[in-house]
Amino acid sequence: MQKKRTFIPLLMLILSMSIFGSVGIFKKFIYMPSGLISFARAFIGVIFILLYMLIAGHKISFSSIRKNAPQLIISGIMLGFNWILLFEAIDKTGVPVATICYYFAPVFVMIVSPFLLKEKLGVKKTLCIILALFGMILVANVFDGDAKINTVGIFLGIGAAVLYASIVLANKTVKEISAFDRTAVQLGVSAAIMLIYTLCTTDFSTVSFTTKNVILLIVIGCIHTGLAYTLYFASMEHLSAQTISLFSYFDPVLACILASIIFPSDRMNALQILGSVIVLGATLACEISIKKKGNNYNA
Repeated sequence: MQKKRTFIPLLMLILSMSIFGSVGIFKKFIYMPSGLISFARAFIGVIFILLYMLIAGHKISFSSIRKNAPQLIISGIMLGFNWILLFEAIDKTGVPVATICYYFAPVFVMIVSPFLLKEKLGVKKTLCIILALFGMILVANVFDGDAKINTVGIFLGIGAAVLYASIVLANKTVKEISAFDRTAVQLGVSAAIMLIYTLCTTDFSTVSFTTKNVILLIVIGCIHTGLAYTLYFASMEHLSAQTISLFSYFDPVLACILASIIFPSDRMNALQILGSVIVLGATLACEISIKKKGNNYNA
């Protein structure tokens, strides 16, 4: 009976991670500024989630939102710029490398947690950090003397990871608020900030609002944001933290596989693949260990 109760939530989790994992593929086919894409993703995503909450009967707790307003506003701002950096990294380094850089976020959380959260680092976390750093060196391809290393793209990906880690840490201070309320506010704040950023930095005369670009923007907003977040949060209510951690890694693995198939120029060499396995393995091992103690590092 328990297996039957968890099968559908597990399927929802896998589907949400698969959707998240394909966002970079869709981004590469949209020839628009990253700020505009981030605005569209946040704006369409928040509308989708609010409509779902209305249909599903999820009432918004305005009192909880007021209590957590500072953290929600700050994390919402970081969310938009996090997407901009990730999209720029994808353009410069390709989907696989940008994705692995992005999944370095848990390492940053582990590094700063002793200072900000008063959590002990311990031998296992320290080993995970060292392994992940070594894996990232391999991903960066620094041992290949003939390789053209896009340092800017790598730093953009790592910058996105730093912002993602900051969102995770901010969310750890949010209390007594539902995941849907939290995400709706964060996406709303992100949409507002990205609108201001886009209006200030974009020359709209050079932006191509083709049918393809508009359709892909809608897909990223509705499917890769609204639907994916809805499936993810709905599945969390029925699955353990360890299960969520394990299957969350469908995202980067699928992203790397799809990109390697669709974009030959994005393919990693043997050392980069090894580095990716080391990075993802180290972060996964530590995340599962952390969540056994009751912590939640999901942004």
